[in-house]
Amino acid sequence: MSEPLFSIVIACYNHEAFIKEAVESALRQQHPSKEIIVVDDASTDGTAEVIKSLGDSIIYRRHPVNRGAAVARNYGASIAKGKYLVFLDGDDAFMPWSLRVYGRIIAERSPMFILGRSSLFYGDLPRIMTTPEPSIRFVEYATFLDKDRHWVYNSSSLVVDRAAFWDVGGWSPDIFYQDIQDLLNKLCVARGTILVLGPDTVLYRMHSTNAVRQIAPFIQGIYLLLAKSRQGTYPGGHKVWAKRSAWFGGLIFYWAKEGMQNGLLLEGLKLAITNLWMIVLAVSRRAVAWIAGRRRVEVLTLDPCGSEHLLGSLPCTPMPEASLVTMKGPAAKA
Repeated sequence: MSEPLFSIVIACYNHEAFIKEAVESALRQQHPSKEIIVVDDASTDGTAEVIKSLGDSIIYRRHPVNRGAAVARNYGASIAKGKYLVFLDGDDAFMPWSLRVYGRIIAERSPMFILGRSSLFYGDLPRIMTTPEPSIRFVEYATFLDKDRHWVYNSSSLVVDRAAFWDVGGWSPDIFYQDIQDLLNKLCVARGTILVLGPDTVLYRMHSTNAVRQIAPFIQGIYLLLAKSRQGTYPGGHKVWAKRSAWFGGLIFYWAKEGMQNGLLLEGLKLAITNLWMIVLAVSRRAVAWIAGRRRVEVLTLDPCGSEHLLGSLPCTPMPEASLVTMKGPAAKA
């Protein structure tokens, strides 16, 4: 049997209330070339029992002790066989067409990684149509640091070439808050980045235990990123110094603002003042993009039957449609 195009890696910890929906959203993907790997990071609730009840269509592994999300994701990636790794947190879910969208882009452009589009929701998983928008809107960049549009930073929206992922060592086990930003910095000179503007590909769940609510650790995570950059941990060196500094400036501005608005006035001010030049660089770069014009949006058609991904012709069976509930307004979550 040939290797799959996609390996979906779902890492979870104490996600008893959510993991069933996450795994089922992976099982429902309208793409034939996939495998699903679920890594339980030593959950202490009923997560393991829920996963076992989902049958043998998934590859299930369980850590005997809790070792963190980065280690769990890396372990899942280490046993993956797909050309591309598609990460999903155990409390999020895919849209039914996510892999079809990614597959169409890969067939056309073969990027090193894809930044999917997230849609925020609270409470119960929304019901959605199984038929997506007929067109994929996206922007292609030479590298991640050339990106000139907003993106919601979360691991569930990341698709990365497996070889490129391991070339940079995968997820860093020493960082959790700002982990996705760390990985993207490690991949920043990889050639070929696609930013998806539509349709949405990930349902991004907000709940009381979201890591993004822990603002102080995220501020400390920025200092760790900056230290790693000064130490030369990230590739590119002086050639990408200005682009990376501008990117850091946007990140610093966001978390400084969040800190000052949520009871961490001194921490937010310190972060902003000590790195003010990066914020100025970020604002300048955004102004230049606004004046000169951002990278153009491109469009690819998406066959309603998904035939653009299939090896050979298969009969098209129309998908039933459920009530559509759109949840717009994505927010950052780590």
